Amino acid sequence: MNDDPMSKPRVPTAAKILTVSDGVIHGTREDRSGAALETHLTSTGFDVVERTVVADGTESVRAALEALAADFHGVIVTTGGTGFGPRDQTPEGTRAAIDREAPGLAEAMRLVNPLGRLSRGVCGTIGAALVLNTPGSTAGCIETFDAVADVVPHAVRLLVDNRDPHPHDEAPSDTHHG
Repeated sequence: MNDDPMSKPRVPTAAKILTVSDGVIHGTREDRSGAALETHLTSTGFDVVERTVVADGTESVRAALEALAADFHGVIVTTGGTGFGPRDQTPEGTRAAIDREAPGLAEAMRLVNPLGRLSRGVCGTIGAALVLNTPGSTAGCIETFDAVADVVPHAVRLLVDNRDPHPHDEAPSDTHHG
């Protein structure tokens, strides 16, 4: 029997996608990265239950993330607003909304491509939801998500089921030393 918590078959992890783009909001740009994420997440076994768009900006991102996370257990993947542009404020909005950061996920996502060094994206949790910031390009959002996709279901499960997150084979000792 395999006791690896990441290999246990489970119900598909629920996912929501948040596109952050002034251009999409104003109708001057198509939401290609949101569509690419929806197709990719669905094809890799995630259950995409919502996809929405908000304008760039700290407050709009914070409010959207808090609304998406309310009574939700799953992953929220953002796309866009992680670069150096003056309106790229997705990380700031994410930090304002999350309870705890998950820096290891953000670091792994940045390592997949040399351009990742230009990403300011953050990851963290809001209640029972895991939030991942990805770039606004169709290739970038997919490859950065894929960098952590294997651990996302396990991370999401830990947000509500932390009974034994680190199973081990050692039996408790009955002996006292000292």
